[in-house]
Amino acid sequence: MTTLPKVEGLNHSEVATPHPEVVALVPRLVEGEVLDLGCGTGRHALYLQQQGFPVTAWDSDARAVECLTQLSTQTSGSRVTVATHDLNHHRFNGQYHAIMAVDTLMYLNPAVIGQLIADMQAATLKGGYNLIICAMHDEHHPSPMTFPFSFNSGELSHYYRRWHIVHYHEQQVAWTPPTSPTTPISLRFATLLAQKISIKEL
Repeated sequence: MTTLPKVEGLNHSEVATPHPEVVALVPRLVEGEVLDLGCGTGRHALYLQQQGFPVTAWDSDARAVECLTQLSTQTSGSRVTVATHDLNHHRFNGQYHAIMAVDTLMYLNPAVIGQLIADMQAATLKGGYNLIICAMHDEHHPSPMTFPFSFNSGELSHYYRRWHIVHYHEQQVAWTPPTSPTTPISLRFATLLAQKISIKEL
């Protein structure tokens, strides 16, 4: 879902390392498919493929999707199913063990966020996980970048009030824009990992 640098001829060594939250999620996963929303050139899809998980990966950037398709065929491991979808207009269902949207929702139309999260929740198998990392609106620390969407404090966790929230935090981080990979900026992010288990079952 991001505006990407040139991807022609990109190789594995040039794909960004996976987010630590994605790396930490892997030991929690059992056999099952993972859906990566806003996959870009595949920093998470390729990592999960190498860990042995089948992955479905979507992005609206056709160049990034083409690049990921090429890279995934060069990697030993499980399959990666890649497609071009604009999440502003794409409804979906399915049966995924985990669905993640890392640095994705902030590029979407605010009007679609509620339905998109509902689709993520409905398409997650019981016991599965949702991982969301997204920029926040912070009036005390105005963002140096403007995004179409950002969460207010507590808004993301409220969507998952009926799930088991494994962890949730809001914090200022040094974030590297994909269009300027050498210039980190300070942004406030909401990070949520939630499991599809009723609170009553805990």
